Amino acid sequence: MIQLGNTIYIKNVTILTEEDGTVNGSLSIDGTKIKAIHTEEQMPPQEATVIDGQGRLNLIPGFIDGHIHGAAGADVMDATEEALDTMAGALPEEGTTSFLATTITQAPENITKALENMAAYESKPGKAEVIGAHLEGPFIEKSKKGAQPLEYIMEPDIAQFQKWQQSSGNAIKTITMAPEHDETGEFMQYLYESGVNVSAGHTDASFEDIKKAIPYGLRQVTHLCNAMNGIHHREIGAVGAAFQLEDLRAELIADGIHVVPEMLEMIYSNIGSERLILITDAMRAKCLHAGNYELGGQPVTVTDDRATLENGSLAGSILKMRAGAQQMLRLKDTTIQNVVQMASENPAKQLNIFDRKGSIKAGKDADLLLVDDDLNIKYTICRGVLAYQEGE
Repeated sequence: MIQLGNTIYIKNVTILTEEDGTVNGSLSIDGTKIKAIHTEEQMPPQEATVIDGQGRLNLIPGFIDGHIHGAAGADVMDATEEALDTMAGALPEEGTTSFLATTITQAPENITKALENMAAYESKPGKAEVIGAHLEGPFIEKSKKGAQPLEYIMEPDIAQFQKWQQSSGNAIKTITMAPEHDETGEFMQYLYESGVNVSAGHTDASFEDIKKAIPYGLRQVTHLCNAMNGIHHREIGAVGAAFQLEDLRAELIADGIHVVPEMLEMIYSNIGSERLILITDAMRAKCLHAGNYELGGQPVTVTDDRATLENGSLAGSILKMRAGAQQMLRLKDTTIQNVVQMASENPAKQLNIFDRKGSIKAGKDADLLLVDDDLNIKYTICRGVLAYQEGE
């Protein structure tokens, strides 16, 4: 962490604002909040730390990773304060200023420990903020388990979810589940009415299954194209549902491996930045060297670009948010504004925290990135504290 004073003044930058679009000017931070955006030259407060973009940098909102299991040798399922601290300390370098700590299908008592750890955890200054939990499984389809351990998969169970939500201190914000296993919709409706973002994933749902689930509260698709049926000319499945049904936003692992670049182009041209959410789905080996690791108690082999189980299945990713954002920026007709919509604005809206995160506006959290035109990160500010500086 690079600690600065309580007042920061950023000048000579192009600011992507919520209300006025792109403006040239400066921005002041007081404590953890954005104080003001200035389009005319101002005298910085005498006590302020000044960052000069020299007219070459863009100021954009910090990225929000709504689906991440681990990084830098730590995993959410370690269920320790140190693990969350390690993740939160590593993520600002890739532009992530807040994230949902994501569990994996495991023994119920292990999920409980991870959620209890989140309930007790307090985010630290100068690190990415833990804004809640993403419960990935265990209410999923066995044939689409991916890297989720088969022996712990269970049917939707409101009582079990309630216990976990209580253990988390009401921190569970998103749940990934197979909607076809909730035929009456009772489980999804309970989740939706309690404020949980319901996401279809690790699912064999048909198009009609997904369409049927929307009135019950389904609003998202987990890591689009992965661990679900693909598009067929007589059954367009969950992927086709994400294309066609505008009530849904879709997570996307934009590493060019989980979804090849040609498919990224097809997804983007059909769905657009308005309904896509960039995630990493990263595991503990992110930021580390190639080697042997584990995910959910399963051995994982990590090479320079991917993580796989013994059977060759992809086991999460080692993707950094910056790299995913840059991959999308290379697509035809994509702008930095489009990328910010997918990596910052949409996740904030999906999680109902857009009142404080996801865009640049006076009064919002000072979660900010200074980047060049290729989205290389020069500075990351987490809630008013400089957390990363290139070269430092």
